[in-house]
Amino acid sequence: MNDKFMLAALAHSRKALPKCLPNPPVGCVIVHSGEIVALGYTHSPGNHHAEADALTYIQGQDLPFLQMYVTLEPCSFQGRTPSCALAIAKDPRIQEIYVSIVDPDPRNQGKGLDILKAAGKIVHVGLCAEEVNHFLEKYLLKSLKP
Repeated sequence: MNDKFMLAALAHSRKALPKCLPNPPVGCVIVHSGEIVALGYTHSPGNHHAEADALTYIQGQDLPFLQMYVTLEPCSFQGRTPSCALAIAKDPRIQEIYVSIVDPDPRNQGKGLDILKAAGKIVHVGLCAEEVNHFLEKYLLKSLKP
């Protein structure tokens, strides 16, 4: 495993600030044959999340067996935007997904990962988790449990 792609996603996530708020600044990298083919980050509320942003750059391209690196678990729910996990699940080109950290938002908390696994995707969790969590932790919606 090469963490250079996750670190590239982390670096790209910084472009999301401050317009993405109150959504977390997430970064995404799509890789084909060891080369980055798309980068994405979370835009202002109601616009593309990082994964959807990256997917727009490969629209209509014949690129089999893609790997996606995303700093935060793809959202499983429909909010102002469609579920990123469902969009990834429906794209047969994305075969393998590296997620740095699980989203602590009670609406997600692993549900996005479950959607990806149910779609037959290879899912890895924890790549560069320390670096990503250090950057993202202050932006994440956490459960209000005591």
